[in-house]
Amino acid sequence: MSSQKFSEEEIQAAWVGEAPKHDSTITLVEYDPEWPRLYEREAARIREVLGDRVVLLEHIGSTSVPGLAAKPVIDIQLEVPASDDEAAYVPDLEAAGYRLVIREPDWEKHRMFKGPDTNINLHVHSPGNGETERHRLFLGRLRSHPEELELYLAKKRELAARTWEYVQNYADAKGDVINEIIERARNA
Repeated sequence: MSSQKFSEEEIQAAWVGEAPKHDSTITLVEYDPEWPRLYEREAARIREVLGDRVVLLEHIGSTSVPGLAAKPVIDIQLEVPASDDEAAYVPDLEAAGYRLVIREPDWEKHRMFKGPDTNINLHVHSPGNGETERHRLFLGRLRSHPEELELYLAKKRELAARTWEYVQNYADAKGDVINEIIERARNA
């Protein structure tokens, strides 16, 4: 949910291996009440793998908001004591089938993994990162203000209909409306 926009060079540099080209529209599906269960299953697996190294684990993204259409990908926010200390957690996640796909040391020490079976984005940060608060403000506002949910959903549908070279470009394009909603949440 970063507020920055990424160039192709930055997208390629962040990916472990080559960033996958999308070159298509974005598929949004209606809210699925299975999404929270899929999150809980992944959360249990992550807690089993990492134990007390889990500082925070939350279901984030559009799949965590009842009634919101989304890409059918479960986004999970994980905080570990130091996300840049990969030796402390990456080998255990990889042994459990998770695959490190993004490494952004200069942006909130962000790492991202794909899951072993369920389509997830596991976002890993250290405590004190700026993204956890942004997610909480944004998602809380969507859950408690139907007009904000409708505004965001309309923007998502408009943008999803366009062809995007990378999925990250679609995510970046949502930045302005996300920032506006977060600002209203902060001012409330």
